[in-house]
Formats: sequence, C-alpha cells, structure tokens
Amino acid sequence: MNQHSSPAQPSESAGEGRDAAGGGIVIGSMSGGSIATGREGRAVSYNTTGAPALDTAHRELLTAVQELLAELPDGGGRGAEDAALHDELVGLQEEITRSGTAEPGRLTRAQGRVRNWLGSQAAAVGAVASATAVVQGIAQLLG
Repeated sequence: MNQHSSPAQPSESAGEGRDAAGGGIVIGSMSGGSIATGREGRAVSYNTTGAPALDTAHRELLTAVQELLAELPDGGGRGAEDAALHDELVGLQEEITRSGTAEPGRLTRAQGRVRNWLGSQAAAVGAVASATAVVQGIAQLLG
C-alpha cells in the first residue's frame, strides 16, 4: 500500500461491493493506472498524452536534423568529427521530440558543432545542404 492508498472498506449492505463468494472490491476514487479483477481480469492502460506539438521552426529544424543524421556515415565508418556531430544531433533531436523545444544552450552547441563539421574535411558533399539547413534553422530559433 502506498502513501495515497487507504484500505478498502467493504460495504455493509449485501448487494454493494460483494459477490456471492463473500469477496469484493470498493474504489472510492482513482487517478491514472489500471485495475483488473477476477480470475481472467486484464488491465489495459493507454497513454493519451503523446508528444508535445511542435511549432513550425522546431518542426523544420527537427526535419533538417533527421536528414543530416541520415547522411552521416554509419557508426563503424565515422571519424571523430562525424561521431561528435552525430552525438550532438541525436541529443538535439531527443530534446525537441521530448519537450517540443530546445534550450538555447543546446542550440548554440549544436550550431557550433555543425559549423565546425562543415569547415572540416569530414563534411560530405551531399550532406552540406542538410547541414546548412540545420544551421539556418538554429539561427532562426536563436534570433
């Protein structure tokens, strides 16, 4: 029993909360969770909160981040610059997906990492457009 639970008090009247075998359950109130009773009872719970809605700027940045991630070399073929960029972009993607926004510090770090990557020899020609879109999206959010 947790701090919010209280022992169930069986009803005194015969038809309320008791079955023919003498057992029963009474729930005064419940918030969240699921309950199953009986031999073949099954509790099913659905999360209806979902991810937060993204504004246009965050949605566009998230798309650009995902495109750039797709263009980076796979794990085994990544150099140090690629790996650092990958890790920063994954963190940015997770933050936007989880909270619907990204903190200015995270945006500034990611922008610097992408710019450094663009200036290095690691930048693949095909990924330059995606990287540029990430930098532009971050600049728009930072103002």
